[in-house]
Amino acid sequence: MSEIYRWQQGIWSKLMRSRQFLGHALLLKGKQGIGKYDFARQLAKSLLCTAPTVDHEACGKCLSCGWFEHDSHPNFYSVMPEALDVMSGEDSEKKEGKEKSASATTKKSASQQIGVEQIRKLTDFVYLTGHQSGYKIILIYPTETMNTASANALLKKLEEPPENVLFILITHQAQHLLPTIRSRCQQITMPIPDVESSVAWLQQQAVSDPEGKLAAAGYAPLSALLLDKGEYAVHYEQFIQHIAHPKQFDPLMLAAALQQTSLSIVVSWLQKWCYDLVSYRTTGKIRYYLKQSQAIQALSEQINLSGCVTFTRELYIKQQLSHHPLNPRLFLEEMFIAYAIMMRGE
Repeated sequence: MSEIYRWQQGIWSKLMRSRQFLGHALLLKGKQGIGKYDFARQLAKSLLCTAPTVDHEACGKCLSCGWFEHDSHPNFYSVMPEALDVMSGEDSEKKEGKEKSASATTKKSASQQIGVEQIRKLTDFVYLTGHQSGYKIILIYPTETMNTASANALLKKLEEPPENVLFILITHQAQHLLPTIRSRCQQITMPIPDVESSVAWLQQQAVSDPEGKLAAAGYAPLSALLLDKGEYAVHYEQFIQHIAHPKQFDPLMLAAALQQTSLSIVVSWLQKWCYDLVSYRTTGKIRYYLKQSQAIQALSEQINLSGCVTFTRELYIKQQLSHHPLNPRLFLEEMFIAYAIMMRGE
């Protein structure tokens, strides 16, 4: 990323106005897919830059910026789940929320959580002298993936931080963090771009059907980009082709096709689909899958409304479970079989 997204300019200017942060920890919170991770990276890079611009952005030319771009800056430390490989450089097609793995085997064995050992490893970085004067910065993403032990370990470091150590925490679900962690951070609600701005940005990225992709992504522009150009694009199309035709729907086949995709992402696709079925049945409106309006209209008349509402509530629990170590294929098979049964009214 070479610049702040247009919808983040206001919050960037506010933060940079005095270059003085309240406390030693920032908590960037907001829905997934709006650029929180990129913003945090740019913030860290600018604070470490030795020759920032007049707008307080990183120059991109100094030695410090070079180290940062190659993920080798000695005063920057990033913590995230092993299973989450977030692109940290400037790649407009691979943004916040991207999850991938080097191989299927690696993904199955990698943890979906930030473990206590990862937090304990921060001790030397936090308390030893930095490579150069100024900030030492720790980025934790996404913070809600910490388990109880790692959250408590982080809390101890937030309680007694050394001078010039800045924690940047990023969360999609701030309500899942310990209240004591939230209270020790300067909380910043990251802006969500309006539909017009999001569509304009997606058009600049040459996204096909930007309105439809934006709606399907829950109106998060970076998530919409992944549906068009990211690794999710093919899997998303497979999901739509199967889920819109329940009579030909094969739960086992779809589970096999999507088992390498983030479970959380797949559950969210089905949550939005069921939401639209219930919404059209009750209000005549479709929020997410605009391009599949005909299929949703037809299917909404066939569903047992009470059964679909109950199943939608059960998907909330599935979403919570999706972040735990699970067999992806069995998890998806169970979910899709339940969907097929619900659609048949059994």
